[in-house]
Parts: sequence; structure tokens; C-alpha cells
Amino acid sequence: MSEYKVTNPATGKVEASYPTANEQDIQQAITKADDAYKEWRNISLSERSALLHKIADIYIERQDELANMIAVEMGKPVAQGKGELALVAEIYRYYADNAEQLLAHNQINVAEGSAFVEKLPVGALLGIMPWNYPHYQVARFAAPNFMAGNTIILKHAPQCPKTAEVIVEILKDAGLPDGVYNNVFATNDQAATIIEDSRIQGISLTGSERAGQAVAKIAGGALKKVVLELGGSDAFIVAADADIEQAVADAITGRFGNTGQACNAAKRLIVVEAVYDKFVQGFADAVREMTLSDPLDQTTFIGPMSSKSAAVNLQKQLDEAIKAGATVLIEGGIVKDKPGAWFAPAVLTNVDNSMAVYSEELFGPVAVIYKARDIADAIKIANDVPFGLGASIQTKDSELAAEIADQLEVGMVTINAPSGTEANTPFGGVKRSGFGRELGTLGITEFLNYKLIRNKTSA
Repeated sequence: MSEYKVTNPATGKVEASYPTANEQDIQQAITKADDAYKEWRNISLSERSALLHKIADIYIERQDELANMIAVEMGKPVAQGKGELALVAEIYRYYADNAEQLLAHNQINVAEGSAFVEKLPVGALLGIMPWNYPHYQVARFAAPNFMAGNTIILKHAPQCPKTAEVIVEILKDAGLPDGVYNNVFATNDQAATIIEDSRIQGISLTGSERAGQAVAKIAGGALKKVVLELGGSDAFIVAADADIEQAVADAITGRFGNTGQACNAAKRLIVVEAVYDKFVQGFADAVREMTLSDPLDQTTFIGPMSSKSAAVNLQKQLDEAIKAGATVLIEGGIVKDKPGAWFAPAVLTNVDNSMAVYSEELFGPVAVIYKARDIADAIKIANDVPFGLGASIQTKDSELAAEIADQLEVGMVTINAPSGTEANTPFGGVKRSGFGRELGTLGITEFLNYKLIRNKTSA
């Protein structure tokens, strides 16, 4: 049976299967990426820029079709899928328009002669990408590296093979030269083979802690640089002066967008005691009004989870939390009378650090609300986890927001809005959420050769 297949999470039916790569396919992809690099690195920035703009144009032209494909592969509601695709177009345009400035030489003041640092490509890279944002995750890795002059081998998630193929089609239609981007339906063992190959110069992975550890271990042994964007358990802090109605609305979006399956989702809602009851009531009322609906319907906000196995794993975490003493505010859980991977939203309170769920990532529609005595206690709770991806703060006091933000052990902080992502702002975390950055001015810097050119000849 094929590892790569489309299993519709709304119905549970397998709609397409794809064979995994053989060893010849893997070696061919590495050779093509390495050979293409020798020419691609010499293509002018203006030519690369024009090509990226064409890629963006195609994404907008095919937005409806691609959003439907995402819904069938991993269950994302089509309205949210269109939002993802619009962001993809923005990412390609951002790097098309800004790479020349971002890749400009850095001049260095020296006592005699001259010195500057060139920013040059390094070669063929491997990307290992997840299913939850199947086009966006690829774009934020591919776009800056295309402009930098690197080439790519891409191992996509096994449940998104159709999207993986259509990405190749889009890039080809835009005019990307053969070999600059190479899709492989690789096994994990084959991915290890790619990492260890001397022609591969770097690896970028977005995925679980477990996957990150495995890739980092292999890459470290091969002395290869890696960028890892791993799990998150983002805090959503509500201060006493917050607009509670807006805070509730942002918390709903932040926790349940993409059916709660985002690394930077608002997974821990930390509310100061003064407004705790008001927030909890508003949040619970809003969750009770949510309905699970067909992801192909334009009006759907929350659809099925990505797979039955994901739903089963989340249910296990939910059951263990309840058994450990967590209070069930809204029961939720797997919907047993529907095929597929349907999971009703659940809300827990009274979770403490004696419970496993306190330190775990809940990757799906389960919210945990914590009561904090004050802001100092909220910050303590926020930092008391092994993750450090992002966080959100709800307050009308800009000075207070800045003070809180400075004390949070994370890579990103959003104030008075749910955590999100933009083409021109860097994305990444600290602690067990990984290292390195994608997007913005930093996203193009990860896989470059910063070459010093030092001329000691006096002018």
C-alpha cells in the first residue's frame, strides 16, 4: 500500500494513492538539484523576480481550485484555504520585490583597503514540510531560496501528495527551470539518505519535536545546517483592562482556526482573575455556538481534523487530562456517529503542572483556560512550558503590553490580535519550538554563504 495517499478527512475515504520513490528517483532528484544549482545561481535577480511574480499570479488564478483540493486532502475549510493561498502569493511577491536589497553586499569599514561581505547561495537544499498549511509551508521555504539562488528537493507530507504534485505544476507553468525544484515522495529513510548526501547543503523542517530531533541528529552527523520550526503551545494572555468581547473573538479565531491545527495557535488561554469569569462565560458561549460543517462550504469555520489518527491522538490527550483532574467546561471529542475525522471542540479548566497536558501541545480543537492571579502570574504560567514559539497579549495599555512582551520566552508576540503570519515579518521560536527563522528579512538569510572579500591594497 502506498504511503502517500489522499484520505478525505470528512468521509474517511481514500481518494487517490501514489507510489513512494525508489532509490533511483532519490538519486535523480539530488543530481538534478545539484546540476540545476550550477546554472540557477547565475540567473539574474531580475529574471528570478519576474518568475516569482508569475508564480504568485498563478496562485491567485487557481485559488478556488487549490482551496478545494486542500479541503479534500486535510480538511481545511475553503474560505481559510483561500486565505492561505493569498498569503502564498504575497510571500512570492515580497521576495521578488525585496531580494535585491536583502542580498546586497555589506560594506565594512577597515583601516586600509576595502572589505565587504557577499551574500551567496550555498547549493541544493532539502525541505521537509507538513500537511497543515500545504502551500504556505512550501512557499516560505522556497520563495527566499529561489531568489537567493539555491535549489530545492521537497519531501511533502504523505497525506498531501496531490498538492505536492500541483506545486510542481505551478512552478513549471511559471517557467521555473527543470531541477530547481524537485518533489520526492520519499520515505523517512530516504530523507535521511538525502540529508547525508554531500551535495545537499542544508535542511529545513517544519513538523513535530520527534521529527525535528531525528532530522537534527542526522544533519548534525553530516555537519549540515538545519532550520527547525517545531511545536508550540502559545499563550494567549488576557489582562484586566482588555476588551473582553474582542478578546473572546480573537481567542476563538486563534484557537480554532484551521480546526486548531496550527503550531502558533492560541493553545493556552491565560486570563487574570479580575476578568476570568467574564471571559470564560463569553468564550464558552461562543464555542457552544460553533458547528462542525463541510469544509467545502464557503461558510464553514471549523471542519474535520486532518486525519482519523490525529483525532484519536487528541482524544487520548483529552481523556488523560480529564482523568488527571481537569475540569470539563465543554466536553467535545471525537464525533462517533460520523465517518472521517470529526472532533467537536472541547474546553478544559483547572489544569495544573502536575498533569501531562500542562506541558503538552494539543494539536486540534481543544482549548485550556488558566486563571492567573495577576499579570506576573500570567507571565509565569506562559513561560512554564518547554515550547517558545509565539504568544498573544490582550490589553489596552501599550506600555503594559511592551513590558509583558519583553518577559515572554518566545520568538513572536502579537498584541490585541490572534497570532498570525505575514510575508514581511519573521517566523520562528526558541526552546523546543526549534531554531532559525523564516519569512521577512531574516527568512532569506538562513542558507547563504556570507563571503568576506578583503582587499588590503591602499586606494
